[in-house]
Amino acid sequence: MAETVPVDRRQRAQELRSQLQKASYAYYVLDAPDLPDEVYDRLYRELQDLEAQYPELVTPDSPTQRVGERPASQFTALEHNIPLYSLENAFDIDEYRQWEGRWQRQTPDLDSAAVVAELKIDGNALALTYENGLLTRGVTRGDGISGEDITQNIRTIRSIPLRLQIDNPPSRVEVRGEAFIPNDVFDRINADRQANGEALFANPRNAAAGTLRQLDSRVVAQRRLDFFAYTLLLPEGEGGLTLPQTQEDSLAALQTLGFKVNPNRKLCPTAADVAQFYDQWDEARTQLPYLTDGVVVKLNDLALQERLGFTQKFPRWAIALKYPAEEVPTILQDMTVQIGRTGAVTPVAELAPVQLAGTTVSRATLHNADRLAELNLHKGDTVIVRKAGEIIPEVVRVLSDLRPVDAEPCRLPTHCPECGKQLVRPVNEAVTRCINPSCPAIVRGDLIHWTSRQALDIAGLGEKWVQQLLEQKLVSSVADLYELTVEDLLPLERMGKQLAQKLIDSIQVSKSQPWSRVLFGLGIRHVGAVNAQLLTKEFYTADRLAAADPKEIEAVYGIGPEIAYSVHEWFQSAANQHLIERLKAVGVQLEGAPTVAEPTELPMAGKTFVLTGTLPTLSRREAKAKIEESGGKVTGSVSSKTSYVVVGVDAGSKLAKAEKLGIQRLSEDDLLTLLQQTASS
Repeated sequence: MAETVPVDRRQRAQELRSQLQKASYAYYVLDAPDLPDEVYDRLYRELQDLEAQYPELVTPDSPTQRVGERPASQFTALEHNIPLYSLENAFDIDEYRQWEGRWQRQTPDLDSAAVVAELKIDGNALALTYENGLLTRGVTRGDGISGEDITQNIRTIRSIPLRLQIDNPPSRVEVRGEAFIPNDVFDRINADRQANGEALFANPRNAAAGTLRQLDSRVVAQRRLDFFAYTLLLPEGEGGLTLPQTQEDSLAALQTLGFKVNPNRKLCPTAADVAQFYDQWDEARTQLPYLTDGVVVKLNDLALQERLGFTQKFPRWAIALKYPAEEVPTILQDMTVQIGRTGAVTPVAELAPVQLAGTTVSRATLHNADRLAELNLHKGDTVIVRKAGEIIPEVVRVLSDLRPVDAEPCRLPTHCPECGKQLVRPVNEAVTRCINPSCPAIVRGDLIHWTSRQALDIAGLGEKWVQQLLEQKLVSSVADLYELTVEDLLPLERMGKQLAQKLIDSIQVSKSQPWSRVLFGLGIRHVGAVNAQLLTKEFYTADRLAAADPKEIEAVYGIGPEIAYSVHEWFQSAANQHLIERLKAVGVQLEGAPTVAEPTELPMAGKTFVLTGTLPTLSRREAKAKIEESGGKVTGSVSSKTSYVVVGVDAGSKLAKAEKLGIQRLSEDDLLTLLQQTASS
């Protein structure tokens, strides 16, 4: 009970929270630390101990609550309080002036208006909601109308305050901004992933997006995302904050509330001022500690913003003035190929080293055979290279007029350079593949994937050790890892007995990883970590999944036909069946807890619905919620197990299939009547 907490302990907890919040703000927002790390750590541990002794002292804004203890099972879709629109793009000042002319034609009483130019952060948009000063909700952009509730992950971003820094906060505040991963943090993440044999992130934006969708907030915390706020939405006349009249006022108010706001912005009275700001940062942006791909320009007057409103897709009062990707010429010295974990063959251009966007580039992706043919590359060609997404170098075009006489054309090999087997290009695929499951490159990729953090998380067993295990012929599949002994490892280069024992222990511990991680670790094409969780929730043993047909697999919400077919085909392979049996024999976890059965007292328990077309009044999310509240289940595809198909305007192939199978068809009215009748019966 609250009254059991001594007054002095309660006061000390409040004092510690205040000190730690102030220190975090100074460190993560102001970039001006005011406490040594060891002092901060000591105060943090003291607060942890107090809260452990008196759980009643834990508050939602406590610094100890930034990282959740339990991973989320999935993300919930939430509608935005106000749509989170994307921005129209302009790619030069002439296009910017055209945009300026469009809004001016809508306001003939205005000759001009000042704008605020802000750097466009290359990250992921978030919408944050604060109620009575406390962070209560954080949602991704999604489709602009709804996004995913990732509040637990957002709480780990230390530049986002858990409580607004104002004594009398409005009852509700919404803040929009951009989550991103700084360049140095991104480099560290990829270095760690490379050391652990994991696939590298293509760029900081993709890394941030993948991080925000992690089900385990502890992983998010480790990746040290940052956040710049840029939009403030306030209820009028509430709390101790003056209602902003301009975008500049809004940015100042955000700082007052405790948010980090990008300092690189400028009030621009004219288009010439915008052009000067744009040109200035085109040269200087490579020196920034984060990626920016342009300048966002917003009309400064918020009343004018409201007057102009929105198109179907964009605000009329803002535009993104994008920078073109940097391109440089260099010489193609050779072409090599890489064989990926799935056997995919990727041609790679070996280049004369060249400086590009702040780094030295000597290799660039050529994607696939189609792209190779389109470029018509020859050794010795002068090629133009740029960084796709500002990170991955790629060849854009060839200056064929500069081609040397008798230059040798670049072609994909007909046989795998790793195993010598013939390469194939499956029908309707752009990718050429090695289909030999014993190919050293595929086996190496399988092992590295299996040991990665999102899969079996075998600590210490990185790419270098995997390579040695293969060279010494100690393993040829993931199942072989579990038969290794300390004595097997000792002959490896730089391997001692203590390290060998640690690796064997890590391998044995991995047997207890949940079935969802094992399924992801098997490396089935198109099955990522999230899809693996969806599948193992429905098919709680490997045997159940192996016995399912593609339609049963596709019936899992969120699983499409391509994934379903890939999973089914994988389990039909005799080699993969043998692998599963071997993993069972060594004790790897191949089953989880069965999904709790729906309560039989709910009227629609056991009934499966498919929604198709646009319903007159209900959104698809609302219809799904009503069905599930009655115990029913909504799936994405029609099968013989479907009970009803709910049909709206512009129904597609699902309706035709339902009619062919003789499945009962419902309109929206029919659905509501059915749910009402069964609820009252």
